[in-house]
Amino acid sequence: MQHLARLPHAGPVREEREVAGPMSALSHPHLDVDPGRIVAQMEAAVASVSAARAAIGKVIYGQEKVVDRTLITIFAGGHGLLIGVPGLAKTKLVDTIGTVCGLSSARVQFTPDLMPSDIIGTEVMDVGSDGSRAFLFVPGPVFTQLLMADEINRASPRTQSALLQSMQEHHVTVAGQRHDLPSPFHVLATQNPLEQEGTYPLPEAQLDRFLLQIDVVYPDRDAERRMLFETTGSSEARTESVLDAEGIKTIQALVRRMPVGESVVEAILNLVRSARPGEGDKKFAEAIAWGPGPRASQALMLAVRARALIDGRLAPSLDDVADLAEPVLKHRMALSFAARADGLTIAEVIAELKGKIG
Repeated sequence: MQHLARLPHAGPVREEREVAGPMSALSHPHLDVDPGRIVAQMEAAVASVSAARAAIGKVIYGQEKVVDRTLITIFAGGHGLLIGVPGLAKTKLVDTIGTVCGLSSARVQFTPDLMPSDIIGTEVMDVGSDGSRAFLFVPGPVFTQLLMADEINRASPRTQSALLQSMQEHHVTVAGQRHDLPSPFHVLATQNPLEQEGTYPLPEAQLDRFLLQIDVVYPDRDAERRMLFETTGSSEARTESVLDAEGIKTIQALVRRMPVGESVVEAILNLVRSARPGEGDKKFAEAIAWGPGPRASQALMLAVRARALIDGRLAPSLDDVADLAEPVLKHRMALSFAARADGLTIAEVIAELKGKIG
């Protein structure tokens, strides 16, 4: 197991307040406040995460960065947007992660005729054995711990808004009654970047609810060669549960308790604020139409902590900020028409902005 190591901090260390709600340790009923015990709990979490990554790697080939960023999304308590062409195992990835993490999962194929009630559920008239009648709520597929929203941009805005409430509030409202979703609850949505005819682009308000935009690219030659043999034989590798819901919630609590050095905090603030129009680099003052809000800073703060924990470190570093800058900011900003006409891309802007971290 890769052991945790204390990093030298460039300034004072800040520790976030303890989050409200249930927080169970992997081997303890609650998270301890003793630093030595916290380190021990982090080491136990690192061992579990390492086992989970190994189990996922038996089924998903050549997508290590995608797997890590998906796990970062879950351990940070957020939702992820997977973007890639068909056939890159996005559906298999979500299914595998659900199995390995011990989460109940469901998949919804979004289509233009999908209604909100098809997602969140509906009320039906129930007739009792004595002839009495009452409305009974029948939960929809959103009542799960890991929901795969396949091709989410094919759903109508009305259905997208129904999913938005569940993503942000972790509950739905039907006929004026509130129904809480299971805990933890995560949405991993997919989009096809090629075929956009007949789709409903996600509004900025909903894009902002996704912690990371995870770009799924083609595997390298060696990974594809292994895939040819592993997936076309008489048997395929199967995954087993390594974590469970309580273990996931414990890791999420540990992530929020992880201290962050002042230099990392300043790097996050500088990066996010420089991606807004009128701030930061004057070179992009007119190129950026609109930029990320404070939710981007919060997302980056949580994501860098989760990445540090996955790597077996006690605190995030500037490298974590640079690595996660693009998946955090890419879907939270847009370029002006003039900048796009000149061939400038958001990825190029973010690359130049994060190059100044340090």
